[in-house]
Amino acid sequence: MDTLNHLLGGFVVALKPINLFVALLGSFIGTIVGLLPGLGPINGVAILLPICFALKLPPETALILLAAVYIGCEYGGRISSILLNIPGDAGALMTALDGYPMAKQGKAGVALSISAWSSFVGSVVATVGMVLFAPLLANWALAFGPAEYFMLMVFAISCLAGMMGDRPVKTIFACLIGLAMATVGIDAGTGVYRFTFGSINISDGIPFIAVVIGLFSVSEILLMLEQSHAGQEVIKATGRKMFTLKEMAYTWWGTVRASLIGFVVGVLPGAGATVASAVSYMVEKNLTDTEGTFGKGDIRGVAAPEAANNASAGGSFVPMLTLGIPGSSTTAVMMGALTLYNITPGPMLFTQQPDIVWGLIASMFIGNVILLVMNIPMVGIFARMLYVPTWILAPVILAISIVGVWSVHATGFDLILVTALGVFGYALRKLGFPMAPLILGFVLGDMMEQNLRRALALSDGNVSILFHSWISIVLWICSLAVLATPFLMRRFKGRQIPTAPMGG
Repeated sequence: MDTLNHLLGGFVVALKPINLFVALLGSFIGTIVGLLPGLGPINGVAILLPICFALKLPPETALILLAAVYIGCEYGGRISSILLNIPGDAGALMTALDGYPMAKQGKAGVALSISAWSSFVGSVVATVGMVLFAPLLANWALAFGPAEYFMLMVFAISCLAGMMGDRPVKTIFACLIGLAMATVGIDAGTGVYRFTFGSINISDGIPFIAVVIGLFSVSEILLMLEQSHAGQEVIKATGRKMFTLKEMAYTWWGTVRASLIGFVVGVLPGAGATVASAVSYMVEKNLTDTEGTFGKGDIRGVAAPEAANNASAGGSFVPMLTLGIPGSSTTAVMMGALTLYNITPGPMLFTQQPDIVWGLIASMFIGNVILLVMNIPMVGIFARMLYVPTWILAPVILAISIVGVWSVHATGFDLILVTALGVFGYALRKLGFPMAPLILGFVLGDMMEQNLRRALALSDGNVSILFHSWISIVLWICSLAVLATPFLMRRFKGRQIPTAPMGG
């Protein structure tokens, strides 16, 4: 009953005119930032953070604005993934696997609308979870040490073989390339430069935005120029812009499952939307893909990862608010907003500053409704991007990509690096290597290495720590099961010999 009273008090805060306005503004800004390749939620929140403080916004208003931008970016990231095969951020990588094939089949409007709906469901599930289970899940998250986090990353990598069951060798090889790219830069443990070849420009590692823009945007432009003539459309849009009730029912339970997975993964500090969307996609593929349609334009492959990455964004607020631990890099920036206002996140925040906590939670319910209402009518506008001829679309994508890369370090080296990665990605795609596992390997590589080193340091180099807790053992079993399932399924099918009909 106390929780309900606190939530009602939160709605009183969230429904103030200024807070409603910033929720609307943040949702719009977040959607726009999310659809721009390479920017992502952390950049959107980081840009607005000093503006909030300079305008002397109240702390609850500033948090509502930043949270709206964060969730809006998760909505917006799907747009470029579906229409251009260029993920707006890492959490939208999985959406491109089926979203872009749907767009090529003339179902861009359906993919955009069902992804907006599933994003809404995922965010609502996460917000309800915050209200009901925040303290319990925060305590559960404390059970994850470095060894458990390492095994969580191993499980996410193992899921890649299940995602690309028809080409597991190329999938794993692409993932290994991504893991190798993640080792470039200064070794955090020893301070030694690794694979930098004397260049200070990559001493901090290869920038994520350069990898995404190069391997997706530039390589996609090269494929567009190769496959299409001047003035010819790459893909087309049909008249139907909305999903049907039958399609909603078809994806409903997958959306709910992915929302729950995304929320639980989001509660784990540092796991993030990338892991959540990858795991949820794998789960749906293994549970429901009996016809082998995932990766070829299956609407369930769009709904599941979008529900998961939005639920993960909501779940990442739980450790930030209850433990004072950022659940993601974006919530780490938002913690900076709290420190600017001399507010310390943690267990006492719920009792000392209830208006801030519950006002933020209530605003997330309102913000999700705003984003759904905003995104569904704009499906037609987004889909019209497909009518733009290639000779116009390719330079526009390239210009946006260059601006996104230049905005990070403002160096010519980054532009050269992006071009080289684009050519490399083009060659890999021509050879049939998938890009999503490569990016996932790159994103997870640094987290895997750091957590493995911490685990081994805590055990004086004894690898048995990786099998010490029940969480690690369960993740080991799940990882092995995921890796073995495709091979066992193929072997089982190979043994099924059709029986010849009797008689002549």
